[in-house]
Amino acid sequence: MNLDLGFLLQQFLTGLATASTLFLLAVGLSLIFGALGIVNFAHGSFYMLGAYLLYWAVRGNPEGLWWGLVEVAAIGLTLGALVERALLRPVYPRPEHHQILLTYALLLVIEDGVKLLFGAAYKSLGPPQALAHPVWIAGAPFPAYYLVQILLAALVAVLLWLFLKRTRMGLWIRAITQDRAMLEALGVPVPRLLTAVFALGIALAALGGGVTLPMQTVSPGAAVEAVINAFIVVVVGGLGSIWGSLLGAFLIGEIQAFGVMLWPEFSIAFVYLLMAGVLLIRPWGLLGRPPALRT
Repeated sequence: MNLDLGFLLQQFLTGLATASTLFLLAVGLSLIFGALGIVNFAHGSFYMLGAYLLYWAVRGNPEGLWWGLVEVAAIGLTLGALVERALLRPVYPRPEHHQILLTYALLLVIEDGVKLLFGAAYKSLGPPQALAHPVWIAGAPFPAYYLVQILLAALVAVLLWLFLKRTRMGLWIRAITQDRAMLEALGVPVPRLLTAVFALGIALAALGGGVTLPMQTVSPGAAVEAVINAFIVVVVGGLGSIWGSLLGAFLIGEIQAFGVMLWPEFSIAFVYLLMAGVLLIRPWGLLGRPPALRT
């Protein structure tokens, strides 16, 4: 196989584009688990729903992509807040398997709802005209829209870090993962804080689905695949760790990109081998904390 610099760089950037989508999907799941302690099996359905909402928002016109993504994020925030208050809050005191059953049932409901509203057929949307043509990097063509995906994920990571580290609400969110009772004793409105965290996580998942639509088709079945990918990322990076989600997404994106190049028939196996290796060596993830340190 003749490997030149341009080809290798193209594969690396393709892996980054995949990682950007995985990060937007998984970081919301990690946020929700860190603050609420809930394993949200419905997370992938909001990712899938975000793609359909973008398709609906732009009415098939790719030039409306940017405003459509804003609408998708806003709808995701609203839906997340409603779901947390109406469905999740009553089951917080109940055993964990009740929460798992509820979120899995929600995944099925959203999937059937999408089929009812949009049909079961695949939906697709091209990138805006300004990004429809490839750019040339090191003598090799590369989709311009992939660069937008990468930059958007990087921007979200930086903004999320600044929010968690530099704002009062971010301080509360970090504190709630350590000692919720103490936070309540200090007069912090913990119920509203939990609603905000869940809504933010769902908005990020919906945004990830919307950002992905211009480069691949979507169907209602994408919800299950998305939640599996999200769990793989957070297992590798560490459940509850924002930077762990970024690292896990990067590793999996690059493994997929170069695995397809080296051994396409078994490229997906490399991802599961990575997950198995991490679980054997660090069951709490590469950047996660052991359970004893989270209590």
